[in-house]
Amino acid sequence: MSRDVTSDILKRLRSIEGHVGGIARMVESDQYCVDILNQIVAVQRALDKVNSRVLDRHLHTCATTAIRGDDPDERERVIGEILNVFKRAGKR
Repeated sequence: MSRDVTSDILKRLRSIEGHVGGIARMVESDQYCVDILNQIVAVQRALDKVNSRVLDRHLHTCATTAIRGDDPDERERVIGEILNVFKRAGKR
């Protein structure tokens, strides 16, 4: 994975971490529920962006290598992993 992609993902995760801490402080100080919910939605969107970056990286590295490779078992394993991620994501 390129350092730029890693850096971007880590930057986004640190930002999310800060936002989650802010949400916890909002809950502790008994702030308006809708304001808390709006912040939670913002964190979920940020996590979706991180998810997209990680998936993109995986498809362009690990998955591409497996699909182009000569080992059909490895190809199926990687495809199965990706399908399982989407199945779990759909069960929210």
